[in-house]
Amino acid sequence: MTDRLEFFIIFYPLMLFSLSLHEAAHAWVANKFGDPTARLLGRITLNPFPHIDFIGTFVLPVVAIFMNFPLFGWGKPVPVDPRNLKRPREDHLWIALAGPVSNTLLALVIAGIAHGIVGLDNRGVFQGLTRDSFGATALGYLVAACHLGVMLNIALAVFNLLPIFPLDGGGIIRGLLPAKWVDSYDRFAQYGMWIILILLVTGALHVIAVPIQYLTRILLPAGL
Repeated sequence: MTDRLEFFIIFYPLMLFSLSLHEAAHAWVANKFGDPTARLLGRITLNPFPHIDFIGTFVLPVVAIFMNFPLFGWGKPVPVDPRNLKRPREDHLWIALAGPVSNTLLALVIAGIAHGIVGLDNRGVFQGLTRDSFGATALGYLVAACHLGVMLNIALAVFNLLPIFPLDGGGIIRGLLPAKWVDSYDRFAQYGMWIILILLVTGALHVIAVPIQYLTRILLPAGL
């Protein structure tokens, strides 16, 4: 339980920041396209409090730590009023895409920090070292945080790109579809949460672990 709690202490602040960035990106792009709804609600901020969903950012992670479940969560959805958008369907595509893009960029930044710590020292001090080489030191915890941060943000990006409502991928697909197919897609979209639940219960959602692990390995220094 001590190791699990230590993991939680590193993971939870990373999750809060990553979810806040994700939701703030949605709000910022929506505002740029003419909808100030989220901005007026104070959602263009990295302060996690406006983005907190009681279940997704508090109850679920706390229960997971005590029940030994995988740690994950979500933020409060950003409201978008399509009446304020010039081209609602097309504009919503970019608003939806902003979340996964923000997490991908954050993963790249964190990976850059990890390379700076581990692999790019011109004196070779950190060359060839792995995460375990640092032990329970401040630098060791920073390296562990970099690993978790990259994996978490890649996971958020990949998961949210699944073409199922209410995930961002659902909004992206809707914006790409020919207009004549949108009504049919909207009827299908109302079952999105059930589809996600079925994928979770059956374990089929584990298939996204493959690209998550692959991309994490590519971004991080070898051995980290």
